[in-house]
Amino acid sequence: MERTYIIPLRKEWLKAPIYKRTKKAVHATKEFLQKHMKVKNVKLGRHLNMKIWEQGYRHPPHKVEVSAELVKDKEGDYVYAELVGVQKEVLKKAKKEEKKTGIAGKIEELTTKENKNLDHKKEEQREEEKAIKELKNPKEFSDNKVAAEKMDKERDIKDRTKNTFSNTNKRERASKK
Repeated sequence: MERTYIIPLRKEWLKAPIYKRTKKAVHATKEFLQKHMKVKNVKLGRHLNMKIWEQGYRHPPHKVEVSAELVKDKEGDYVYAELVGVQKEVLKKAKKEEKKTGIAGKIEELTTKENKNLDHKKEEQREEEKAIKELKNPKEFSDNKVAAEKMDKERDIKDRTKNTFSNTNKRERASKK
């Protein structure tokens, strides 16, 4: 069952202090839908929430046009509300994993911990190897090749200046003799 409502929010949020107005508007939206759809569980869509919070926590909209749909689920019925004209998103359900009890649960727990530790050690070894390779040849592994080239140019300039100083020193020594 799907219905469209124009929800008046102003009467409700005027009752709240200015710093709680938008929160009160969200609460009023849920209360309105609970009353009119006769279901306790109400979920607001992402776009509706963004519309209400659009101007901050002090200035919610005066009214909102909403499309509300009654969804029947295994866990219970709920109302999913979204802005009119916006395509409804499918809500993801969290999957619950059943844990084994007793000895089987403990064995499984220990094996998963060991596997995680092994994976963690392998990752550390890979990172160390990568760091060593990067130190040996930074040009290949750097994310920014331009920076690596600049570093090479700076090294070349330093080497040239060392050579020129050493050459001038050699000349000066030779001229003194």
